[in-house]
Amino acid sequence: MSSSAEVRDPAEARDDTAFTVIMAICCCHLLNDMMQSLMLATYPTVKASHSLTFGQLGWISLAYQTTASLLQPVVGYVADKRPAPFSLPAGTLFTASGLAVFALASSFTTLLIGAMMLGMGSSVFHPEASRVARMAAGPRHSLAQSLFQLGGNAGQAIGPLFAALVVVKYGQSSLTAFALLTLVSTAILWNVGVWYKHHGLPRLQRLRRPQKTDLAVPRSDVVKGMTILLVLIFSKFAYVASLSNYYTFYLIERFHMSVIEAQVHLFLFLGSLAVGTLLGGYWGDSFGRKNVIRFSVMGAIPFTLMLPFVTLGWTEVLTVLIGLTIASAFPAIVVFAQELLPARVGMVSGLMFGLSFGVGGLAAASFGHLADAYGIELVYRLSAFLPVLGLLAIWLPDSRRRAPAP
Repeated sequence: MSSSAEVRDPAEARDDTAFTVIMAICCCHLLNDMMQSLMLATYPTVKASHSLTFGQLGWISLAYQTTASLLQPVVGYVADKRPAPFSLPAGTLFTASGLAVFALASSFTTLLIGAMMLGMGSSVFHPEASRVARMAAGPRHSLAQSLFQLGGNAGQAIGPLFAALVVVKYGQSSLTAFALLTLVSTAILWNVGVWYKHHGLPRLQRLRRPQKTDLAVPRSDVVKGMTILLVLIFSKFAYVASLSNYYTFYLIERFHMSVIEAQVHLFLFLGSLAVGTLLGGYWGDSFGRKNVIRFSVMGAIPFTLMLPFVTLGWTEVLTVLIGLTIASAFPAIVVFAQELLPARVGMVSGLMFGLSFGVGGLAAASFGHLADAYGIELVYRLSAFLPVLGLLAIWLPDSRRRAPAP
């Protein structure tokens, strides 16, 4: 999409999927989450240059993810009441500013400020972009959500590679060059905002309109379903935080890797998250979202329990398998929650993404202090039990009720 005049609804038919819009959002999600991943991947460099502890690194993650988590449900709720199509390009300016501040920081306090600004950018982007993915989905809700999240996971995977190739060589200040990439995202999102205003909102209103065959989901099932989904989000992202924040340190300490080698291994894990997200979206539309959630959150349990006790070769294999299985649930979780509360798409999306950020931040801070006190290996032995909470998926209710056939 090169200009706002060229943005058109790819199909006027009610059930058609607007893949052009979905891929635009996917690309912008890649750039947004790559900035976050770059910040995390530079932790070995920042730790050495600023003489930080693991606990202080955890506080940096907490500062980023808390601002994102607390604001995202609010942004989603406000957008449900008063849609703001052009808030998406505005949010990218916070992301660019935050990464620039982090790149030029000379103190721990300034690092915290930069991380919080990055979090504000994410808080605007994720709930509104998730709404756009649902607007453009047609009947392929899980696929659209997985493509959107694929961009984010791909960005998270690419970040460590850029950190290994650029930041390790040129230092923390080289992050300012990556901040300029957000201008590309701003231009794309401006065009998405035009489509959102003229085509997306009518589509979303049709999605909210109940169909003749639909019956309201009982309130007790909504409460039960949302509670289980929130617990699943907690177990998934608390565990992922242990790997995305400290996996490089674990490999360096236990297997005596160099920083660059460890960051390549982090790329493999984050890349498996991206592939798992795409597979989960396809499976969700084909086999049902509840089945995918159950397979994903329970299938990862044996791999996470084995990880702290295996050799380097098996560590590489298991982390990829963990990424593939554990990531496949998130698109289905988001769509499942949107179906439980179809009139609150923005708020639900903000709540899901916000909780994922908040849990990741709290887990990163907790694991950092635990690593300082007892060593990084203990972190992985304890966090291995977090996916066991996924067993609650057995009791997920149906997200829709259908009237019996005549």
